[in-house]
Amino acid sequence: MADFFQLKDQIALVTGGGQGIGAAIARRLHAAGARVAVFDCDDKHADEIAEELGGLAIGGDVCSESDVRDAIAKVEARLGPVSILVNNAGITGRTDLSWNLEVDEVRTVFEVNVIGPFLFSKAVVPGMMDRGYGRIVNVASIAGKEGNPTLLPYSASKAAVIAMTKSLAKELAGKGDVTVNAISPAVIRTPILDGMSPSTVEYMLSKIPMGRAGTPEEVAALVHFLASRESSFTTGQCYDISGGRATY
Repeated sequence: MADFFQLKDQIALVTGGGQGIGAAIARRLHAAGARVAVFDCDDKHADEIAEELGGLAIGGDVCSESDVRDAIAKVEARLGPVSILVNNAGITGRTDLSWNLEVDEVRTVFEVNVIGPFLFSKAVVPGMMDRGYGRIVNVASIAGKEGNPTLLPYSASKAAVIAMTKSLAKELAGKGDVTVNAISPAVIRTPILDGMSPSTVEYMLSKIPMGRAGTPEEVAALVHFLASRESSFTTGQCYDISGGRATY
């Protein structure tokens, strides 16, 4: 039987890959044969994961166009051209009623969660088109589909990620085997939960029929499929990984 979902000779770049979901994705892609670069604002975490996987660690700010350009140049020089991009880096922002938030708080969440994926996608898409192959996977959220109270900036920014996924996928359709998809996790047991109030986490868990949070490894398995060659007739889609939570 053929080895399905192998990523041998693929170069994967995972943003926010130093811990949580990003680290699980980096490990999964590496296990499938990809050479992995980890981009993270936390140099220590990025270095640890890269050392574990024999990959490349890059520190920087996802909101900085120059940092993004430099990151792509480093990956290409050390590993080769990026064929798999996972836009995972994100923040929740402060949990509070929307009318209590400051404009700068909203802006910061959008900068990281929307501008970051835009900049990285913009940086790798021309090369993917030239080579006729590429996989982009954006990590959105169930909150981007339904909207969570006290998480307006996060919910709205993840809705933007879903729309960006669909728009870019349609722009790239027919330009080689280049696909763009998103995933929408529900509650996943990661350090990002520490930034949410207990009442917010309890509210989100109450909506999951399976009655539990997901694991980073479960998310990574879905990303692995979308990053594979076998995922060649799927683009512009957003896949729930939510324990049965009802969404559109």
